[in-house]
Amino acid sequence: MKKLLPCILTICLVSFLSVTSQIENTSAKGKLFIIGGGDRSAELMKKMVATAAPGAKDYVVVLPMSGENPDTSFYYFKQDLQPVCNNAIVNFNFTKEKVNNKNWLDSLANAKLIFITGGDQKRFMNIVLHTPVYDAIHKAYANGATIAGTSAGAAVMSEQMITGKQLTDTIYSSTFKKIHHNNIEIKEGLGLLTNTIIDQHFIVRSRYNRLLSAIAKFPTYACIGIDEATAIIVEGNKITVTGESQVLLMQKPVDLKITVENLIKMKSIQFSMFTSGDIFYINQAH
Repeated sequence: MKKLLPCILTICLVSFLSVTSQIENTSAKGKLFIIGGGDRSAELMKKMVATAAPGAKDYVVVLPMSGENPDTSFYYFKQDLQPVCNNAIVNFNFTKEKVNNKNWLDSLANAKLIFITGGDQKRFMNIVLHTPVYDAIHKAYANGATIAGTSAGAAVMSEQMITGKQLTDTIYSSTFKKIHHNNIEIKEGLGLLTNTIIDQHFIVRSRYNRLLSAIAKFPTYACIGIDEATAIIVEGNKITVTGESQVLLMQKPVDLKITVENLIKMKSIQFSMFTSGDIFYINQAH
């Protein structure tokens, strides 16, 4: 027993150091500020800046590649942000030819706040995925930066990203008219959120069918619908709601099945609705 005691103490010490290291790594990570699209009020912009807490010498990087007209996307975001933020705001419109621009990459990795504009999430990821831009965003996040985005910039936060395209019902509408298995197209996103899928413009465009299709495909995930003029602030596993409308959470379907007609059915699902100031938790595995 006496011989075992030093071994036990050593194991406990190693375990303690490991847990401490994990806590430190978690606290060292940045935050996510994910907006569901629509209008960006001054109060919402103030909250985003407060979340990032930039110092006098820090700067904001805007990534407008989702937008069909990136310069226009940058212009309107800058108009919203400037009244509540004294920091420099710079526009890095990466293209496939510019993804190795060292000056831009270094600045991106050291930014205090990175904002991804709305538009088309596939357009953004087609430029960023498997490039140094992707790595620089993750480096900034690991160093404590806040990564923010709206609409398409919200969708890209997830590891598994909703594109908006339907696979079996090919006529586009802002929501899904059917809840069929494998109707939803999922592509790889930035992976800043794991075990979680984000949908945007949620209540105003009635995207319940779309998110139900997503949870049928990923039943162990938390599926979060964010309405317009509303945001979630993600700090590790903790999520805080802010803004004017609501955030929906769908998770833990019970007895999920797919019929021979490819219809989705389940006995029940955990459905929650939150408003500004509410806090809930998700299970993220990094």
